[in-house]
Amino acid sequence: MPLVSTGELVSAAAADGRGIAAFNVITLEHAEAIAAGAEQAGVPAILQISENAVTFHGGSLAAIAAAASAIAHASTAPLALHLDHVVSTELLRAAADEDFSSVMFDASKLPYDENVKATAEAVRWGHERGIWIEAELGRVGGKEGEPPLDAHAPGVRTDPAEAAAYVAATGVDALAVAVGSSHAMTQRTASLDHSLITRLRDAVPVPLVLHGSSGVPDEEIRAAVAAGMTKINVGTALNTAFTGAVRTFLDASPSTVDPRKYLVPARAAMTATVAGFLNLL
Repeated sequence: MPLVSTGELVSAAAADGRGIAAFNVITLEHAEAIAAGAEQAGVPAILQISENAVTFHGGSLAAIAAAASAIAHASTAPLALHLDHVVSTELLRAAADEDFSSVMFDASKLPYDENVKATAEAVRWGHERGIWIEAELGRVGGKEGEPPLDAHAPGVRTDPAEAAAYVAATGVDALAVAVGSSHAMTQRTASLDHSLITRLRDAVPVPLVLHGSSGVPDEEIRAAVAAGMTKINVGTALNTAFTGAVRTFLDASPSTVDPRKYLVPARAAMTATVAGFLNLL
């Protein structure tokens, strides 16, 4: 099936008041599991490759992007390809040479005025090439290499008035907001501020994005979508499923050396996780 655009999937979900899930791709097996999970659930999904994943692959975007694109094209499910948490301007521009319809340009660690300037330039560049741009305002902590961040600390969450001004100044197509989740959570214990989500939804004219959804319980995700969240990012939950399956297999068969033996159950575990999130949404 031809790739669909992230903007198309997110806009349709926002119009229907439902969520659309975006899953992080690190390995070929991640991409295969996302496609298989979407086919099982019978709904669309977004495959997203982060700057950290590109770094893992030696700093080269082309190979992992081509692999994810090929898997998406071969799938019977409607799938989009998204480049996530991009800090490097060079990597942003590399998206134009691959099949990405969207990029999350992350200038959230910069002071507000610098964030606006850098993001507005990324939006101008992207829109000239038909690329949909997501950005972040607030502090969704938990990324590798960052100091610990309390998702409920003062000043961390996204302010609705500032969000409205930010969207107007930058022209972004979607906004990732800090509402109580955190990246890299392995336990689903996050508590979201649903009142804040509703106020953000009312303040900005673009879809809202929830990062760190792996740590958010099912009922909290349902309530977040009802309150106004649209794009739901999932990464660590796939890695937890993958690693858990590998560990279980190797504990039972420690002499195994053929990686296909344990990658099969690892991929199956990720597929079930993807289907679970998609059925939830």
